[in-house]
Amino acid sequence: MKFTDRQSNNKKDADAEKFLREPVLIREETDEDAVLNLSLRPLQFADFIGQEKIKENLLIAIQAAKARQEPLEHLIFSGPPGLGKTTLAHIIAHEMGTKISTTSGPAIDRAGDLIGILTNLEHGDVLFIDEIHRLSKVVEEFMYPAMEDYKIDFVIDKGPYAKTINFNLKPFTLIGATTRSGLLTAALRSRFGMYSHLDFYPWQELVNIIKKSADKLGMNMDENSAVLIAKRARGTPRVANRLLRRVRDYSQVKADGKVSPEITNAALDLQGIDSMGLDDIDRRVLGVIVDTYEGGPVGIDSLAATLNEESDTIIDVVEPFLLKIGFLKRTSRGRQVTEAAYKHLGKIATGDMQKEMFSGE
Repeated sequence: MKFTDRQSNNKKDADAEKFLREPVLIREETDEDAVLNLSLRPLQFADFIGQEKIKENLLIAIQAAKARQEPLEHLIFSGPPGLGKTTLAHIIAHEMGTKISTTSGPAIDRAGDLIGILTNLEHGDVLFIDEIHRLSKVVEEFMYPAMEDYKIDFVIDKGPYAKTINFNLKPFTLIGATTRSGLLTAALRSRFGMYSHLDFYPWQELVNIIKKSADKLGMNMDENSAVLIAKRARGTPRVANRLLRRVRDYSQVKADGKVSPEITNAALDLQGIDSMGLDDIDRRVLGVIVDTYEGGPVGIDSLAATLNEESDTIIDVVEPFLLKIGFLKRTSRGRQVTEAAYKHLGKIATGDMQKEMFSGE
């Protein structure tokens, strides 16, 4: 039996609507996820160390929203990777007593993918979109009515058979995370009720994070060892926990599980982490600017090509910490290393860089 054109299009509409209502690209938390991936992640604000002003503002907003029995306003977290943006999103969902669904900007390819996610959210649920600055323009435009009015219109088919499907969404909270806040469009940014920037942690706070994580891992961590890890952790809890696990592995194999400053130093040295927390890629970036480009300035694309690295990796992962500790600076002409970086690398400035340092510019 053959379909007529009209029957074919009606069937296509029904199939499309059915597809759009199916959940896609959502990863909800499971017990296995919590054990394997989030074992060191705090589940409530009381256990979250650092970012005190952000926590205080979030607690006030959450208490007010719960008192009004409303979903929390949409909010966005910005800052370098590993500072707790995802953790805070999970804590917010926990404190609000709702579920969280997570995805990322690059994973939402089409408007239909977004609709599939949004229509499966229950009242008050949290949708967390990592790398939200990488949403496509088409998908981003579909977000606007969803965020403001909790509804969305989707046009399927073309020409005389075009059909608009209206979706009424249940009120939800969108939490976005970005490492490149400058790439957010003004239209998207304006639709968030709260905007928080996470900064690097002082090493004293990282010591407390390391001690808590060590307890969860069953490690007997002394103060001096925790300080050594904290000072090499790039001001980043994720890095601190990663280094802690490497110290645990090293002590288990080399010292019957006993952690000491000597063991900690040996483990970190083996990982190629120096006293300032610089790893191999950090030193390569600085070394190339010094040796190949005479200290800079050098454009990011030229630097990435020389290193055979993605420019986004340098911008998002390497540069923020080097800028923070004063080893690198951005100029109108490109990236340039500082006198402090020369001293740390044991290099001697030559040419224009030597003149600039000598003149104190």
